[in-house]
Amino acid sequence: MKILLTGGAGYIGSHASLALLDAGHQVTIIDDLSTGNKKLIPSNATFVESSINDTLTVGALLQKEKFDALMHFAGFVQVEESVRNPKKYFDNNTNNAKILFDTCVQNNLTNIIFSSTAAAYGNPLDTDPIKETTMLKPLNPYGKSKKQTEEYLQNNKTLNYVILRYFNVAGADPSMRSGLISKEPTHLIKITSEAAVGKRKKVIIFGNDYPTPDGTAIRDYIHVSDLADIHVKAAEHLVTNQQSTILNCGYGRGFSVKDVLEIANTVNDKTIPIEMGDRRVGDAAMLVSNVSKLHQLLDWKPKHNDLSFIIKTAIEWERKLMENENT
Repeated sequence: MKILLTGGAGYIGSHASLALLDAGHQVTIIDDLSTGNKKLIPSNATFVESSINDTLTVGALLQKEKFDALMHFAGFVQVEESVRNPKKYFDNNTNNAKILFDTCVQNNLTNIIFSSTAAAYGNPLDTDPIKETTMLKPLNPYGKSKKQTEEYLQNNKTLNYVILRYFNVAGADPSMRSGLISKEPTHLIKITSEAAVGKRKKVIIFGNDYPTPDGTAIRDYIHVSDLADIHVKAAEHLVTNQQSTILNCGYGRGFSVKDVLEIANTVNDKTIPIEMGDRRVGDAAMLVSNVSKLHQLLDWKPKHNDLSFIIKTAIEWERKLMENENT
């Protein structure tokens, strides 16, 4: 397949690029490098530096190359920032995505893999794992911006799509070709990894009064390389079957913040200092996926369903970043 991929200089986009290339597909990356890092772009991918709302550049590229599918990763992802600056999130995650999709339609590219989020579900009161049919009630502008983009895809009768709702993505490429680079990280495992290698003094637990067994928020963590493999399978399925669908992306098992820190201490063989803090605005108590549809439709099996391995690769990546900074 020939894949056009937006946001390939970012965390998940770069891993998806690697997975596509490893599987023998051709990849062209569009990224404006506003949040991405050029170092993460695979050397054997074609790179075009452009914003996704640049209709002239994107349109010319689509005219020149006949792509089988678009994978759209480019977007802002920080919940706290979205609460402070919702306009930024709706402008980029929703409006710019619509412009991109319209440009694709005008140039006969109608297969879309869309990077969405479990934040679209909000805080479901049901304690059962979340199904794709669960009502969407996002708690923050980030989740709302993704929900609106999903709706735009679903209402566009010209497009075929696979909407992938990510749960908590973590870890790094086992071969250390890519990982998360972030100036102001908000992801627990990234922050924990920085503390593990001495980049920060402590980890703050945001809230210990949630209605969960240990009072801390529960999340479903998926290794980024497994998520990347899902994208390859989703694209192959969409191009072959032209069948639109929505899929949860997780492992179907939840871990609390305290669980993550305990495992990190074991992996790191050194206790990471913690501090209790207040809840953050827009955080849900528990988000755990029901992934039966994912397994059935794509016949997908995870390779890295082990939180210890996820944390181990995250810490190894953090050490690599430190070594690079010191050379």
